[in-house]
Amino acid sequence: MTTSASEAGGEAAVQRESFKDIALRTLSAAGQAIAQLASGLNTAVLAGLLLLWLALTAVTSVVGVGLLMAPAPLRALHALAGRERARLARRGPEVVAPQPPPTRLRAALVDATTHRELRWLVRHSTLGLLLGLLGVLLPITAVRDTAFPLYWTFMPENTTATSLGIGNAQTWPDALAVALLGVGWIAIILGLAPGMARLQSGPGRRLLAAGPDVDLSLRVAELTATRAAALDAHATELRRIERSLHDGAQNRLVSVAVLLGAARRMVARDPAGADELLERAQSAAETALAELRTVARGILPPVLADRGLAGALSGLAADCAVPCRIDVDVPERCAASVEATAYFVVAEALTNIAKHSGARHATITARGSGGRLVLSVEDDGRGGADAEGGSGLTGIRRRIAAHDGDLTLTSPPGGPTVLTVDLPCGR
Repeated sequence: MTTSASEAGGEAAVQRESFKDIALRTLSAAGQAIAQLASGLNTAVLAGLLLLWLALTAVTSVVGVGLLMAPAPLRALHALAGRERARLARRGPEVVAPQPPPTRLRAALVDATTHRELRWLVRHSTLGLLLGLLGVLLPITAVRDTAFPLYWTFMPENTTATSLGIGNAQTWPDALAVALLGVGWIAIILGLAPGMARLQSGPGRRLLAAGPDVDLSLRVAELTATRAAALDAHATELRRIERSLHDGAQNRLVSVAVLLGAARRMVARDPAGADELLERAQSAAETALAELRTVARGILPPVLADRGLAGALSGLAADCAVPCRIDVDVPERCAASVEATAYFVVAEALTNIAKHSGARHATITARGSGGRLVLSVEDDGRGGADAEGGSGLTGIRRRIAAHDGDLTLTSPPGGPTVLTVDLPCGR
């Protein structure tokens, strides 16, 4: 009976844990969907304004004025489509852009990419705008109605109680009924928000991506160059490890072997000299062990597995010769290779700051959201850093290219210097 009771308790715990995981996933998905709908509202409003501009251009083309102003809204259309691709890439898979479409009216009239962007513009300025508004208004109405019992007694008489604009609350049961309506809004958000976000982003992912008839040779060339840079960086890293082992730990271990052999031969005739040699051998062995640990940390720092990216970056900031402030907000773990790249990028940047910048303070910022990890290392040094020069920056660029990330360096003379890295989280 005791065994059966314990098994039943274990099954109940598993069910509770499973329910907890499901609840957390549902809340997380709904929160991300609301954020995506709200971000889509921005481009949807711009799409609506641009659609009016294009309509005005088409109408005035009858008298010839629109023909002169046509290139401007076409450029705006292509720019807005690029902005939407970047937004979608931040919150999901990358939307591969086609070749730049034309801005001349005659060429645009027969261009397939421009036609696809116009179809997206119409859908996003109507359905996308509606869904974006719902994504913003639903959480507001849910909070208002759910919290209604907390403030309804302070409202003037005959004031509409619900966010729908109907009904008045005269008694506590009425107020609780409004709160139940708020719970219903929450249920709608949890159940429908992810689907609404997919419905809003769907036209952009279908119509703004490069079609099957578009030449992707530039993208293939870019990926080929990225792969070559990654392989080159890997070979350079292997040479660095081999050199560190050969010039450091291996020489120390050879010295240990020589000293131990000499001490063994001297132990009978000169115990004091043998003891000195053994002490030197122990010191050399400890030095070799420290160098091996340094090499191991250079391959993949154990602190990343033990303390995560935030702890690893805190350790780098503590060891930096320049006083360093750290601000990390990365709710979820990234892929191990991405975290390792972020660690080495910050380590190299702090090394450059300590050696060359003359800075008095440095700041490390890390933000993780929408499947992207954005790092920023800033110092108040003399500036003038060259984004194309130096083996350290070249190594950073190669590591980032291996993950299809972006690097931006701003370093005017006199400072400040800001190194910004954008990496996909890889999950």
